[in-house]
Amino acid sequence: MQSINQYEPDVLRQSVVVFSQNYLPVSRINIKRAIALLVTGRAEPLELISQQTWQVVSPRLVLQVPEHIRLTLTKSERFWRVPPVARREILRRDNHTCQYCGNTKKLTIDHVIPRAKGGLNTWENVVIACEPCNNRKGNRTPHEANMTLRTKPKAPMHPTVAFAEQFWRSQQEINSG
Repeated sequence: MQSINQYEPDVLRQSVVVFSQNYLPVSRINIKRAIALLVTGRAEPLELISQQTWQVVSPRLVLQVPEHIRLTLTKSERFWRVPPVARREILRRDNHTCQYCGNTKKLTIDHVIPRAKGGLNTWENVVIACEPCNNRKGNRTPHEANMTLRTKPKAPMHPTVAFAEQFWRSQQEINSG
């Protein structure tokens, strides 16, 4: 158990995983925000996976802050839509990197199945490619041009779902290693 005092400011840099009422991991927040949620009753301690806690001592309160908390308030989920296919969103999804060679310079949008061959302007058919790779591929499919994509293009997913997927993957790595 660790306690927060003037000699341990690094504890304030710790983070806490927040779960929804349905036990879905939603996000990671700093310990100060977790304390505020616990003190106001908007969250409760959740001893799901880890027994790690930090003891927070104030003049009026001693609080055990666990590594995981669960929201207690009922708040409707904000409606999230897949963003429209746009250059900025494709660059973000592909991490500003050519999906054929990994280059980060002179980036363009490439249609995996060329539009001339019936390819649509959809998330599953557009990737970021550098000018040399886009010119080399030309009006062909990657298979015809003997080029391979580094990742399969797909639409962005809901941020909460992406966080939950990453959280459970990291838990599996911790438990198997």
